[in-house]
Amino acid sequence: MTVPPSLAQRLLPLQGKPPGQLLIHEVYRSVQGESTFAGLPCVFVRLAVCDARCTWCDIPHAFTQGETRTLEALVEQVRGYQCPLVEITGGEPLLQDEVFPLMTRLADLGLTVLLETSGAHDLARVDPRVHVIMDLKCPESGECPGNRWENLALLKPSDEIKFVLASRPDFDWAAETIRQHKLDRRFTVLLSPVFGAVPPVQLAEWLLASGLQVRLQLQLHKYIWDPKARGV
Repeated sequence: MTVPPSLAQRLLPLQGKPPGQLLIHEVYRSVQGESTFAGLPCVFVRLAVCDARCTWCDIPHAFTQGETRTLEALVEQVRGYQCPLVEITGGEPLLQDEVFPLMTRLADLGLTVLLETSGAHDLARVDPRVHVIMDLKCPESGECPGNRWENLALLKPSDEIKFVLASRPDFDWAAETIRQHKLDRRFTVLLSPVFGAVPPVQLAEWLLASGLQVRLQLQLHKYIWDPKARGV
């Protein structure tokens, strides 16, 4: 299959990466800002490079900035934080094959492992012990056509589906998708407003009027620290 030039350019930083290593943007410990784990101390392992370009993306610096690390070094760094919760995020973490053994090794340590992924990539190889938080892209993200609907059959009841909403049309699309696929009966569903675009009170009103029994979430870290701060 021919890779479109724009996609090839986005994946360029991964070319020449040594086998068995990961291109890592940053590793840090902070308070989990999203999902049902919000508020808990968490170690974040952020992989570099993303094949999507969401209009509202708040971490474009992860597209190209990173350094290669071995699995052993990463596992030891995470272990050193002595924190029972770790999230694998990006960028798009599933672009790098080495992420699958990384998640397994972290789970083998007895850690609770979260995976934040766009949902555009096959989840079949994800260790079943990993708690998946899958982002279904709404129309205004510009990446809605990339949603891999087959992943819905691979998710566990304990996994979570997130919709990032930039407008009322995004909310309406999310509501219809939730109803069509009965997502609220199968998984925990999260509705997240784009920071600065949709006021939380507005999203709360839309949710209450819709009758949906799903969870409104805010990006907690953006209310604790400067919204543009890194490593938090």
